[in-house]
Amino acid sequence: MLDSIPVPLPNLEVVSTMPCPTVTLEEVEGFYRELHTPTGGRMVVKQLLNKLLVYVGKEVDHRGDCLMLMEMGISLAIPPGAVALGQTKKVSLVLIWDLSDSPPLSSSQALISPVVYCGPHGSVFQKPCQLVFKHCAGSATQARAYTSNTDLLSSKVWCPVQDREELKARTTRDECQIQLLHFSLYTCVLEAPWNSEARKWLQLAIFCSPLAADQTHFQIRIYFLNNTPCALQWAVTNEQPFRGGLCGPVQIFNFTGRTKDMCLALKYLSDGWENVDDSSCQVVPHLHIWHGRCPFRSFCFRRKQNEEGAVPSGEIIVTMHTYQSGLEKKYMEILRFQAPENGSQMTRISSSPLCNRMPRELFEQLQMLLEPNSISGNDWRKLASRLGLCGMKISLG
Repeated sequence: MLDSIPVPLPNLEVVSTMPCPTVTLEEVEGFYRELHTPTGGRMVVKQLLNKLLVYVGKEVDHRGDCLMLMEMGISLAIPPGAVALGQTKKVSLVLIWDLSDSPPLSSSQALISPVVYCGPHGSVFQKPCQLVFKHCAGSATQARAYTSNTDLLSSKVWCPVQDREELKARTTRDECQIQLLHFSLYTCVLEAPWNSEARKWLQLAIFCSPLAADQTHFQIRIYFLNNTPCALQWAVTNEQPFRGGLCGPVQIFNFTGRTKDMCLALKYLSDGWENVDDSSCQVVPHLHIWHGRCPFRSFCFRRKQNEEGAVPSGEIIVTMHTYQSGLEKKYMEILRFQAPENGSQMTRISSSPLCNRMPRELFEQLQMLLEPNSISGNDWRKLASRLGLCGMKISLG
């Protein structure tokens, strides 16, 4: 269950270089007291000392337990015997929605996972606990786990997990699994050899508010997110003040680290509507996506009036292409994005969001089997329609 408290969310595209405001010892003690108080299994979203956090807390004894941030794809398993018989430990699992706590990255490195804090910092266990969270690296061999042996409010000192003898990390196709005996901060960074191509998986999520019959303007917002559950949930939370809902499945995009910006081009707009913006193409800087800042771009449309001056009714249909600069032929087409009117409810995210994620190996096999287009339509379009994935075009250009 998500105990959601409305809070203003940061603009992650602009990482502040201003020093953190001075806090008193009493405020620091209150911060950790609240963060390490058991939540009864509830997942809490709250801003504490200017940090937006998602956390769950439990008291754990010799029988062990498992803490889960269900909608975020993050878990911490404490095995039986990790806590001595007759003792209990307060344990917290925290997702940090604050880029200032992320490792400093070069242009060749990419942030591919959330920053996770296991607390209290320095807690020691008799058996290794296992922390699991998602990553979005194009290749598991390029995903490297990092740790900062500091508490949550101190300056971070990040280093690869492999440099710490007491820690062991393993990366699968989409998960980072860390065996740990004491608690600290953890994340995952993409690092590719200079002669290798670096890629990470993005999810493109389109949000809008319900379209009313008498509404003259309509805005859609397209988020470029790491392909992890917690990144999508950040966007869902960010949209709450605008009553924004997710419009259909997210789109998966294989983003390359060749320093090419992302372009979003408006290709079709249904009759009765016009684009308010001066340009039909918007650009997202490469590093804003590569460093996981969760950028979004918006388009605003205005209803046209007919000759009698009446505002036409009906839905709005939008087609967009998104691609990296210079790679126009390797585009993803957002087909027939439709916004219903009359206050119809938009698609809402649940603990199992509707999306068209699939393993990369299967995706590549489908590309080979279903390309190219056929005149009869007996190609990728037919299969996509049957699977309910018609918003995704499988194309190499």
